[in-house]
Amino acid sequence: MIDACCPLCDLDEKSGLWANKDCLVVSAQAAGVGTICRVVWRNHVREMSDLGPTERCAFMDTVFAVEAAMRRHGRPVKMNLASLGNLVPHLHWHVIPRYEDDAYFPDAIWAAARRPGAEHLLSDELLRGALCEVLGQPPKSRL
Repeated sequence: MIDACCPLCDLDEKSGLWANKDCLVVSAQAAGVGTICRVVWRNHVREMSDLGPTERCAFMDTVFAVEAAMRRHGRPVKMNLASLGNLVPHLHWHVIPRYEDDAYFPDAIWAAARRPGAEHLLSDELLRGALCEVLGQPPKSRL
């Protein structure tokens, strides 16, 4: 099911880093931190418990693969995984590498900045290649 008013339902897989029939991985820049990723469930679903056990496992396997790729290439001191969805009630996870010199460390990136932060940027091409290594090549089009 797609919700025409939902900004996550409207994401184009061409702008993503990796996609299959269930998930889309997109990168974003968080001021004071650098590159973060979002793993979005492709159908409009609000909560993890709305997915069946097989879907939940597939979704979390994707989240963990994104985390592994970002750890490998970004070398953060910590990774944060967050599923909030209060403003956009569409199931998605934020995968956030954390660095001691980011603007918010050790607080959440949604807290007040503690300092001007260094931005640790990872290129989309690097991440796309890393995700293809850990997740395999995505299908050519949405199934």
